[in-house]
Order: sequence, then structure tokens, then C-alpha cells
Amino acid sequence: MTMAAKTKGFNKRTWVLGLLAAGSLLSAQVQADQLADIKAAGVVKVATFDANPPFGSIDAKTHDIVGYDVDFAKALAKSLGVKLELVATNPANRIPLLQSGKADLIVADITITPERAQVIDFSTPYFVTGQQFLVPAKSPDKLDEYSRARIGAVKGTTGEQALHQRFPQSRVLSYDDIPLALTALRNGNVQAITQDSTILAGLLAQAPDKANFKILPDLLSKEEIGVGVKKGETALLKAVNDELVNLEKNGQAAKIYDVWFGPNTPAPQPRAFKIEAQ
Repeated sequence: MTMAAKTKGFNKRTWVLGLLAAGSLLSAQVQADQLADIKAAGVVKVATFDANPPFGSIDAKTHDIVGYDVDFAKALAKSLGVKLELVATNPANRIPLLQSGKADLIVADITITPERAQVIDFSTPYFVTGQQFLVPAKSPDKLDEYSRARIGAVKGTTGEQALHQRFPQSRVLSYDDIPLALTALRNGNVQAITQDSTILAGLLAQAPDKANFKILPDLLSKEEIGVGVKKGETALLKAVNDELVNLEKNGQAAKIYDVWFGPNTPAPQPRAFKIEAQ
């Protein structure tokens, strides 16, 4: 092979490698510019609950999805200068909606966990809560009394995982949403149900037979709730974090909390956290 032929072959290889590198760089840019895409489209698609008060549920009068998460979604859309499109979800479907591109953000009471953080990125926490048990009024008060019980949890939640860890000998029955789990408790199919304390308080407040149930004081686990963003979307994640911190600074975050958990709500809870930059 002549020197010219070698050089030609080398140049060709370099050109192909260069193309591949440019291609991967281009795909990285496409991947990492969801913020620009959202602004260009003029709309942000946010996955939120529609059967999980007070975070997200359908208002009986207006038929709109309303709740704590929805108010944060509205604030984030406003800060991005775009319209808000809510995408109804249940716990198990939150991450798939984000990964498939059907949602740009998850604002659906999603707990930050190391396992989830491997597949999606999280904002700074905008809510802090804990897992508790809802049981019949005449049942024992101590959490450990339920170590071998049949316990209802919602599919795809940290409560489901926490139960397996804390009470490996319990029988965990999984349901699509919390109203279905409450029905199972009413019917005696389970002896307790577990979910975030705020969700249980909201659920109990709305139940016509609330006198028949109680929430146990002990926490199964502490939970930090964040906004879910697709992996590698650094510009979008920064925009979300900046606005969350801004909402804390201007007092809007505390006002939103008050609407859903303040003294005039069915299930008041003091605000024991602040949104802080990480």
C-alpha cells in the first residue's frame, strides 16, 4: 500500500470517526435542551395525580385537576413563560410518562430515593412528609403490632418498599390508588393501609365514615418530595430549582402550603420545612 493510499484510508477513518463524534454530540445537545423545546412549543407537560388529594385530584364542581402539586406546576409554567398541560398519572406510571416524552416534568408527590435518582433527576425538595398507617378506629395504636398484618399500599410508591423492609413478614397488597386501598380497608381485605401522612389526612377528612378510622402517630419513614426531570436536562433542572427557591423567598410557597394544609383546611398540618437551594 502506498503512503498516499494509507493517508487516504486514515483520512477516511478520521472523517467517519469525526462524523460519529459530531452525531453523538448532536444527540447530546438534542437530549440536553428540553428547556428550549418547551419554550419553543409554548407548553410544559406536567404529570400529576388526579386521585390523590390534597396533591392532585379532580374538583367535583369544575372537573379540573386541583391540588398542592398543581399549584406548583402552575407556578413553574408561569416562570418558564409557557402554558401548562396537566397529564393525569398514578404512582406506577410517573417515571414511564417522563421517559417516553409524554411528560416534561413529574410534579406528583414523588419521593426522592437513590433508586429513582438513578433513572431520573430530582429538584430540591418542595415538600417533606412521612409514611403513616391508617387503620380501623378500634385497632392497636403501635406500628409494630402490624408486623404480620395484611397491609394495603399503592403500587410504585416508597410506602410499598418501606413495608417490605420494615415488616418483611407482613403481607403487602398493592392497589392502583389510595381510594382503592381505602375500599379494601373498609371491606376488611387489609388490616391497615400506608401512604404519605398528608395524603392519609386528606383522604380521611373526605371520608363519610371517618369516625371508623384513625391515623397512627408513628412514622414508617421520612420522605422528601421533589420535581422529577429527565436525566441530563441540566438547563431545565436549573430553571425548576431556581423557581422553587424563588417561591420560598417571595412567600408564595408558604401560601400554596396554607391553601392545602393550613388551619382552614380539612386536615391541617404545620409547615415544618423550607425550600432551600441544594
